[in-house]
Amino acid sequence: MLGASSDDPSNSDEATISVSQKHLSTLMARKKDQGGRAAIRNLVDKLGFPSASALEDFITGARQAEQEQLTEAERREQVLAEREQAALAREEAAIAREQDATRRARLVGAGVTGRDLDDAVVLLRAGNEADEAALDAAVQELRSRRPELFTGSVHAEPAAPGGAPASVPPSRPGNTEHKPGAHGLEMARRRGLLTS
Repeated sequence: MLGASSDDPSNSDEATISVSQKHLSTLMARKKDQGGRAAIRNLVDKLGFPSASALEDFITGARQAEQEQLTEAERREQVLAEREQAALAREEAAIAREQDATRRARLVGAGVTGRDLDDAVVLLRAGNEADEAALDAAVQELRSRRPELFTGSVHAEPAAPGGAPASVPPSRPGNTEHKPGAHGLEMARRRGLLTS
């Protein structure tokens, strides 16, 4: 105002106003909300979205795509893990078959045959990682413990019905020491074609 004294308290910018604490808190909260909305609007404009809801939709879609991608990666990882376990199981089975075949070959070479072979494989005391020397030692130890499993020891061949060993053919009646052609000459004499 023109002509007013500079000492007049109404001329100063710092007027004293008394406001209750509740009213001040309400004003501060309102200003804070307005500042937050302005900051969000400013961010949405800078990112090129028409509204805050469009930004929210974009972020939600990106998160879903990321989650689906993680799920797909986890599924692939699980499939790979299952394949690896199956391959390990096949490898372990092949190693076990090879060890069994090696043991059986050693036992057969030592004279174990037939049903005794299965028993000898079970009774053989050799670890899974046994080398040839350890396997041979285990076969010799089994031979000393269970000699009946090995051919040529206590184990005898079953007898044939005639009482002879099974590997020997039964004897035939009559003279078996014929000369070649003797049978044909004998037939010719019986028929009367030859006279002797």
